Amino acid sequence: MMNNLFLILLLVLSLASCQKGNISLIEEELAGTPVFQALSLTNDSLFTTVDSAAMSVQIDELNKAIADYKDTATLENIIWKGRREAYIGRYDLAIATFTEAISRFPNSYEALRHRGHRYITIRQFDKAIEDLQKASSLMKGEPRQIELDGIPNDQNIPLTTVQFNVWYHLGLAHYLEGNFENALEAYRTCLEVSDNDDLIVATLDWKYMTLMKMGRESEAKELLDMVAEDMTIIENEAYHNRLLMYKGLLQPEELIDEDFDSELGRLQYVTQGYGLGNYYLGQNQVQPATETFLKVMKTNYWAAFGYIASEMELAILKDE
Repeated sequence: MMNNLFLILLLVLSLASCQKGNISLIEEELAGTPVFQALSLTNDSLFTTVDSAAMSVQIDELNKAIADYKDTATLENIIWKGRREAYIGRYDLAIATFTEAISRFPNSYEALRHRGHRYITIRQFDKAIEDLQKASSLMKGEPRQIELDGIPNDQNIPLTTVQFNVWYHLGLAHYLEGNFENALEAYRTCLEVSDNDDLIVATLDWKYMTLMKMGRESEAKELLDMVAEDMTIIENEAYHNRLLMYKGLLQPEELIDEDFDSELGRLQYVTQGYGLGNYYLGQNQVQPATETFLKVMKTNYWAAFGYIASEMELAILKDE
């Protein structure tokens, strides 16, 4: 879920790491060459280049995952290999790995959850919806399953469950397709399995935006009764702040306070920019909304959900 932690890790690694990790298992396959991943919603080609110095920590983790996979190809080991491949931006490899997991373990809703997520990353929303809907059926009646973080938060507390992530990403895939009724239904269920404040604010934000897209403003505003300034937030401060903005407790300009020319500023912008631009759209302020979405594009963090949603809005605005 909530891939801003992945973006933070990339930033930290790019600033702090100057040494190559042990990339003996994958050096020739991964390092240095741009690899096509997807077409954006605005028809730009999206590439990943693995920087073995900047990503040395994650490459080391991937090497360990590959070794575990080669030792014993359990469902867990295959999924971790795919997750680690995704963390270095090789979504093509990750999807192939999750596909292997699904082939070997056809009733694995966990593997479908992860492949569905990465289909969203490469803008193949129909495939994401198919995987996530199937996952939702397979996991019906199963106890909630805590999902360990590949990139832990500051308190090293796993916050999500597989069930949450299936419904969260299913809602997002429908939203990005413009199927807001289906997105709303997914977010309703997602809220039922949101069992801490971090998950509640993440779900409420997307549910609020979905209702606003549907013109159901009064229902959207009712959701804000669930939002308080003193909520216990560990990692989803961006969602919490946007909800406070919707309530009028924060001003739009307070959401982004870093210099865009810095890496930290661009990271903050891709995290908050879509919600801010969408807020402007809801106020019928098309020009500032468009400018905000375009600025999100300049961050180059193209795997972020806010980046993908900004692409969606720009594609719609272009056709109007």
